[in-house]
Amino acid sequence: MPVSIKDIAKQVGVSPSTVSRALNDHPRISGETKANIKELARTMGYVPSVIARSLVARQTATIGVAITDVHDPYYADSVFGIEEEAAKHNYQVMLSSFYRDPERELAVVYDFHRRRLDGIIITGSYMNQVYLSSDSNFFLPIVVINSPNYPYSISVDRQQGTRQIIEHLLDLGHQRIAHVTQLKDGLERLYNYRTLLEEFGIAVDESLIVAGDGTIAGGIKAAPQLLDLPNPPTAIFCFNDLTAIGVINALRKRGLDVPGDISVVGFDDLEMAAYYCPALTTVKQPTHHLGQRSVQILLKLMGGEKNIEPEIVPPEFIIRESTGPAVSGA
Repeated sequence: MPVSIKDIAKQVGVSPSTVSRALNDHPRISGETKANIKELARTMGYVPSVIARSLVARQTATIGVAITDVHDPYYADSVFGIEEEAAKHNYQVMLSSFYRDPERELAVVYDFHRRRLDGIIITGSYMNQVYLSSDSNFFLPIVVINSPNYPYSISVDRQQGTRQIIEHLLDLGHQRIAHVTQLKDGLERLYNYRTLLEEFGIAVDESLIVAGDGTIAGGIKAAPQLLDLPNPPTAIFCFNDLTAIGVINALRKRGLDVPGDISVVGFDDLEMAAYYCPALTTVKQPTHHLGQRSVQILLKLMGGEKNIEPEIVPPEFIIRESTGPAVSGA
């Protein structure tokens, strides 16, 4: 049986309320009594009840994190940043994935409310406008990562990241630039791809746009659709690094060299991007910083501050080995 405050009180010969005050450093309890009770509690193996404390304080010291997909390494570094920053402020993290399912996202957020957590962080929300509705049942502070249209958010300027990719490929002489997208999360990037090509005077060729699923397998499956075109691309801009790795694998199976025959660009700068062969040219999203900053914004909301503007952070374009000049005559 766990040791209780009553057990300690019985050993010391004082009331349970005195033990409780001593353990919580109440000023009316002498220093000597506090020290004696704390030492006895330690030797008896007493562990404070977090649940009991939360009932008294009406706080759980817990932040709920609704993550898009726990299997996607892109989100792992954000979660690490969240946990690291939360720990600095003595908060625990409760993690739950919704796997790109809007209904499941709502279910996760409702569950966090039911548990009366202190606040919520969501990565890549599909339902962020619902949380702003005046007739909704959402009462906890909510911060969203990478949803710039949500007022309490921190996001990467992905349009700038896409611009850096397109400009880089154009500088290398590429004109037929394909895009492997992701149907649920990639619509913004696809829109930026279209508008930027048009801005630079390049007609959008719909045959150069194919759907992946954000995974290595999705990249492997998508690449042949581009390679089998009568006039295939000289460069492929991928939704993310995992897709890019899959595309490169498919190119190798066709006997093609990257970047000698075709250039490939990723997005995210996962840790593996620098160590893949060839090392990926990609756009770095500061995921760890996003996680840390999301906690800082949430703590402001939890403290009653409302005058908070959405934050946009710049990406970093990293040129490595997977891009090169367009093949002569392409």
